[in-house]
Amino acid sequence: MYPHHREREQPIFSARAHVFQIDPATKRNWIPASKHAVTVSFFYDANRNVYRIISVGGTKAIINCSVTPSMTFTKTSQKFGQWADSRANTVYGLGFATEQQLHQFAEKFKEVKDAARLAREKSQDKELANTALTIAAPQSPPVMCVNGPEDKLFRSQSADITLSSEKERIKKMLSEGSICEMNLEAELFTLQDSNSKLVAALHEANANVEQWKKQLTAYQEETERLRDQVAELEAHGGHGPSDLLKDELTQSLEELESLLKAKDEEIHILQNKKAEYHEMEHDRDEAIRRLREMEMRNSELERRIQNSEQNLNNSLEDRDRMDSEIQRAIEILDIKIFDLNDLRQSLVKLIDK
Repeated sequence: MYPHHREREQPIFSARAHVFQIDPATKRNWIPASKHAVTVSFFYDANRNVYRIISVGGTKAIINCSVTPSMTFTKTSQKFGQWADSRANTVYGLGFATEQQLHQFAEKFKEVKDAARLAREKSQDKELANTALTIAAPQSPPVMCVNGPEDKLFRSQSADITLSSEKERIKKMLSEGSICEMNLEAELFTLQDSNSKLVAALHEANANVEQWKKQLTAYQEETERLRDQVAELEAHGGHGPSDLLKDELTQSLEELESLLKAKDEEIHILQNKKAEYHEMEHDRDEAIRRLREMEMRNSELERRIQNSEQNLNNSLEDRDRMDSEIQRAIEILDIKIFDLNDLRQSLVKLIDK
């Protein structure tokens, strides 16, 4: 009469994949639903006996699909598969990193679909049985008042309301923790990508700096040599080369000095880039620190959720015990009613005689 249920959905399988949806306009092209790979999970709701596929990206649900026996997961390539959701009027596509991950997801999809079919068949059989019992059941007495079972039934309903509120609170805690963790993972991924680009640019700049230092040293030596030649020519006066040669040496010296100035400016720019790289490293360390804090917070949330689940299980066990007592009381009442009915018929027969 009172079925036993667990009040929250249970994750039964998870995988990482890139999620796509079919273009509603063309029904041929795929539209990415996520910028990077996200977690795609199968959930089982024992209360409604329903299986769902859920995936969350950022703060919104990318996939929220109830699995039905008519659904089919099709592998279209070695790492890609798809299925149609008639209720949402769309087709979902999943791109996996390996062929093995695709195979595992396809096997789990088939297993869940078979379980959904069995659940639907059991539900239909139960409805038929309840209909038959309703038709065959005798009329109940007009008035029936037993304080004990009614009081227990009222307490059972109050426990249902409390358990439902506890379930919603746990779901909210899990959702907040998962969304914050995924946002921090995305931020860390972006910082790591920027960091790798800056490291490559810094290595290239360091190599160029070493090369330019060698060229600068060579230019300085050449400048000193030319200055010595100019000084020597000026000391010898008319015994040296012509004024034309002096002008050429002076021009070469000015060009070398201009080149040295340009190289100094390039070295200054590279030093500024190196400072930016250190700032990015600081940002990355800060993101890692925040991620670790979030992991600690998630651990605390998981511990609290485990305690809440334990309390929930204890409440469910208490409710089950109350349900059993109510069932026994109802059975006893049914027996008493049957005995009274039998006694009434016996009295009627005696009166007729």
